[in-house]
Amino acid sequence: MSSNDDDWQFYRYNPSIAVASIASVAFFLITSVHCWLLYRTRAWFLIPLVLGGVFELAGFAARAYNASETPDWTLVPYIIQSVLPLLGPTLYAASIYMILGRIILMTKAEHHSLIRRKWLTKIFVIGDVLSFQVQGGGAGAMSSGGADAMHTGELIVIAGLALQMLIFGIFVVVAYIFHTRMLKAPTQRVATMTIPWLKHLHALYGSSALILVRSLFRVIEYAQGNNGYLFRHEVFMYLFDTILMFAVMVLFWWIHPGEIRGILEKLGDSGGSIPLIDNSNPVFTTKGSFVRKLGW
Repeated sequence: MSSNDDDWQFYRYNPSIAVASIASVAFFLITSVHCWLLYRTRAWFLIPLVLGGVFELAGFAARAYNASETPDWTLVPYIIQSVLPLLGPTLYAASIYMILGRIILMTKAEHHSLIRRKWLTKIFVIGDVLSFQVQGGGAGAMSSGGADAMHTGELIVIAGLALQMLIFGIFVVVAYIFHTRMLKAPTQRVATMTIPWLKHLHALYGSSALILVRSLFRVIEYAQGNNGYLFRHEVFMYLFDTILMFAVMVLFWWIHPGEIRGILEKLGDSGGSIPLIDNSNPVFTTKGSFVRKLGW
């Protein structure tokens, strides 16, 4: 491998085996927890979130292996560690978009949504899939090696990340408008039952902010190029990508959206009402407070 700084190189530093291994183990643990919760709650709209965790743990496992090859890095593990952590957050986003639609259904507040619920998830998930494909194509081009392919791939990845940020920005605006309208005019269901819609909406805000910060970091990193300051210092990737994406998974473990599915199941698929005072219904107490009866 040439030592010329203008040449394309796998790494501009010796990647840490220890840190990559720790990251892989951390994502393995939190993804295992989410797999268990997915099985217990049957909240299948969280499958993309779990797959995103699998992408992250596999990517960092490949990075640890690649680091063990220093300085004679091989291409296949390099491609895996480049592509999978880049695409993992796009899968997180797919679940996030679906969660908002279920919050709207749970609160019976479709009239407060800027976009009709049946179109809400479709629009954002289609945009997310497009972003996924663009980023994946760019990462594949970059990983093939060579200066020309590298520069072309960087531009494609930047375009995919910019699209992801645009979609997320619109999503946050839609969520915020729904939020403010609900606060001004709560639905009868929210007014008469203690439904934790606000808690889950705050989790969406938090996860969206983390992914937006991470995407902005990636845009700057790729804009600087293979010889840029961020690419030359491994620590920034862990600070502004790995830790933030791990935090997203921890956040959704702490405030697990499977609770929404449990409430919707108790309310009925049609969204019909349930008497507020009903001791035979384990979802609500006589005061209307939610009781965790989801089996986890």
